[in-house]
Amino acid sequence: MTRRRASLVHPGQRSLFEEEVALEPGAARPAVPPTVADAPALPVPAAVVAPPPVHEAEPLDRALSPVELRHPQADREIGLEGHHVGYVLRRVRRKSIGFIVGPEGLVVHAPRWVGLREIEAGLREKGPWILKKLGEQQARARRRLAAQVAWGDGAACPFLGETVIVVLDPRAASAPGGATLDATARALPGVAHLLLRVGLAHDARPEQVRDAVQGWLQRQARRIFEERCRLYAERLGVRWTRLTLSSAQTRWGSAHASGAIRLNWRLVHFALATIDYVVAHELAHLREMNHGPRFWDVVRSVLPDYERARRALKDDALPAFE
Repeated sequence: MTRRRASLVHPGQRSLFEEEVALEPGAARPAVPPTVADAPALPVPAAVVAPPPVHEAEPLDRALSPVELRHPQADREIGLEGHHVGYVLRRVRRKSIGFIVGPEGLVVHAPRWVGLREIEAGLREKGPWILKKLGEQQARARRRLAAQVAWGDGAACPFLGETVIVVLDPRAASAPGGATLDATARALPGVAHLLLRVGLAHDARPEQVRDAVQGWLQRQARRIFEERCRLYAERLGVRWTRLTLSSAQTRWGSAHASGAIRLNWRLVHFALATIDYVVAHELAHLREMNHGPRFWDVVRSVLPDYERARRALKDDALPAFE
């Protein structure tokens, strides 16, 4: 029997949110498929999870800074909708022209036999799409910058869609794993967040605080992921055999035909509804080891509003643990 594995890609290092549209030179352009209509989400206890944040779109002229539209290795430039876009042109062995928008900017992959005039015509045709994606990349970069953490007493970190404030408290050293979540503090006047009491001295080094928080998050991730796997495996009528935590830079999760599931521990930063989407996504692969229409019907059977959680994976910024 051939063993197969399917996976859900997530943003990582150089491949962060890269998106590509390919044009066949001289061919008709394909229509954009319709999106799935929103439907009521499965109920999630309000006390456990906060809704994913909504990021309102900025006007294009404000979202795009002309200085940031130039790829650092740009060797060509073109005017699109009043913006000067510097891009990298790579001649490759392929049949179509591919436009890739990544964290650094625009890269164009084109066959060696396609002329510059046709490449620029394709760029202008896809100009609105390219500018939109460049704007999204800039917005994500700003959110990633804002998510940087100064590891120490008072550091803030997302957990299940809520903000957790780190409190260095040597008394917490006796707790399992050397850290404990203090949910009762939120009932105090002026306290709006959960407190994570970490059993370290107040003069602990930043890397000590970071490692302690990461260890606690990973333990919570395993507990929560196992709960959600059991829940959604029953709803989908599938059987998973093993759960492994991943620290991958390019994937949120993967599923093997044997029933082995891998989930990225960083998912624990997201609201429970987003975790459920990734769990259901991977478990659905145990019925459909592909991303065809029948696969998405399986996901939709347990998560009618999965598109909302899918967007959160792209839009939410995660704290840096480097």
